[in-house]
Amino acid sequence: MKLSYRTPASLRPDSGTRDARRLSGLDGLRGIAVSIVLVFHFLPGILPGGFVGVDVFFVISGFLITGLLADEYARSGRISLRRFWGRRVRRLVPPLVPLVLLCCTAAWLLGGDVLVGLGWQVLGAVTFGYNWASIAGSASYFSATSPELFRNLWSLAVEEQFYLVWPFVLLALMLVRSARFRLALVCALAVSSVVWMGFLFQPGADPTRVYYGSDTHSFGLFAGAALALLLRRPTGLGAVNPGGAVARAGSGGFTRFAARLPSPGRLRPWLGVVALAGIGAAAAWLPAEGPLAYRGGLFGISVLSGVVIWAAVRGARFGRWLDTPVLRWLGERSYGIYLWHWPVFVLAGVAWPAAGVGVELLVAAVAVLVAAASYRWLEQPVRRRGLRGSIRSLSGFATESRSRLWVVGVAAMLGLVLVGGTTAAVVVAPAETSAQAQITRGRQLLDAAQADRKREEAERRSDPTAAPTPVAPGDLITAVGDSVMLASAPELEDRFPGILIDAAVSRGMRAAPDILAAQASAGTLRPVIVVGLGTNGPITTDELVAIEAVIGPDRKLVLVTAFADRDWTAGVNEALAGFATHHRLVGIAGWHDAIAPHTDVLAGDNIHPGPTGGRIYADCIAAALDVLAPQHPLHGRDPYRIGPDPALLRPAA
Repeated sequence: MKLSYRTPASLRPDSGTRDARRLSGLDGLRGIAVSIVLVFHFLPGILPGGFVGVDVFFVISGFLITGLLADEYARSGRISLRRFWGRRVRRLVPPLVPLVLLCCTAAWLLGGDVLVGLGWQVLGAVTFGYNWASIAGSASYFSATSPELFRNLWSLAVEEQFYLVWPFVLLALMLVRSARFRLALVCALAVSSVVWMGFLFQPGADPTRVYYGSDTHSFGLFAGAALALLLRRPTGLGAVNPGGAVARAGSGGFTRFAARLPSPGRLRPWLGVVALAGIGAAAAWLPAEGPLAYRGGLFGISVLSGVVIWAAVRGARFGRWLDTPVLRWLGERSYGIYLWHWPVFVLAGVAWPAAGVGVELLVAAVAVLVAAASYRWLEQPVRRRGLRGSIRSLSGFATESRSRLWVVGVAAMLGLVLVGGTTAAVVVAPAETSAQAQITRGRQLLDAAQADRKREEAERRSDPTAAPTPVAPGDLITAVGDSVMLASAPELEDRFPGILIDAAVSRGMRAAPDILAAQASAGTLRPVIVVGLGTNGPITTDELVAIEAVIGPDRKLVLVTAFADRDWTAGVNEALAGFATHHRLVGIAGWHDAIAPHTDVLAGDNIHPGPTGGRIYADCIAAALDVLAPQHPLHGRDPYRIGPDPALLRPAA
């Protein structure tokens, strides 16, 4: 996400020099944003809303790109699309090539689940269409079932698609004489994206579509563009000078409009501090899958980011506060850090699945070091000399001596090996991960069981004289769960024949009350409720209270503990245990403690069980029911030991 943002004198399309005069604070803000993203990915329990760092990048990108285009239009009365896109290619593509080749080759050497879907991931990466490739492939940003190697490239795709379209839109905007109307049109584009995101978002469903979509998640880019237009004058929309003041040349409606805007003066730095604190608060508390984020929350982050940028570029004081040496160093290398941190994290997780926080910190250090090397020896030379100039420079280096020629030869051979490794990784990639295979097995069982129930019901209706169907032990149980329960469905059906299972991938606890309420309204809610929804995120006591309110005081409730290498798992299990101790008809199925010594029976993600793990899952539920049985006998019926007693036959329909 790092883009050049020089002052007008250094923004000539053919300029290859770096100007020392830079907009203050933006490197520091980028350093903060990339740090938030790293903490979110490596230690999500600390900053569960750290995904907002990407939205900060979007606003910065929209602001800078619009400024670059507007400055060029002000100087020449036109925008050279070839040179604009050429600059973007030189900036973004060179670091991306070694990332894809090295990481794909490493994935090929490791093998297993990390290879799944690698073909479409590479295609999405090289075409800058990763977000739509993910949506088309039903990939989930929030799922733990697949170690998706290049998942972080979705945001780069959104930005590149914006770069492709925005120059045409901006040229059309130049035809609008009213500066206020021009600005209003850009704001309308931002608001339209926000409204569209809120409209498409469905509570309880996976929000990947609205999070990845260029149509639903472009409001940050438009917000940055609107800020750039607001700070520029009407003809070419001018430019912000290094000292932070808006250029005074020119006149007209926009100048008069801008003159009427409030000028906080000394309050400006403190407004920037407040906005930055708001971003930090959102990173600490904004839920990644809740409606707040997608119905205005992320747009609020964009507005706060715009305030921070405005305070930094209009007031050198606040900009200097942001541009501390560490933050500026991180900000200058933020693009490379963002590119490398996630693939390295995924590969480390595949190589050392049981690794702890120490390895995560090591991964962060490796990502920063690799990004620094890329910035020093790849990105900067290409930016200064261009791609052709860099190749000529490399050729000159190789011809100076035999030793240097040997170095270049070894590098060329390494490149061929990486290309071969990447090709092999794509060719041998399996169709689905081991976790997905177990989930598919469970889903097929549920589909078959549902079809059997419908067939039996149709037979009873067609033949009223048919013998009554024996009550199966599972006929007393309704189970609602996530993908872990879904993977265990065959073993649950075997242990509790007739159990009614409603399980789905990426489901969280907040979805349970609505699901159970729908079953209660339909009259299908059974006397024993099993809820296994702790894998995909933190839970609250209010959610458990809502479940109890829906099922009523006479039903038993079994809560299944969570087992996953996630920072929220311990808190989930503590909340479940605490709730059970204060409610007589609530029991705990200790999946976490039961599976911990037997992780070898889990899939490659160390979360989803195979057949043996599924039997352990079912045993945990049976043990919880055994504890609850004496407290509420359900008219003498045992929900998992009951046999085909003729006295308990269900009457014919």
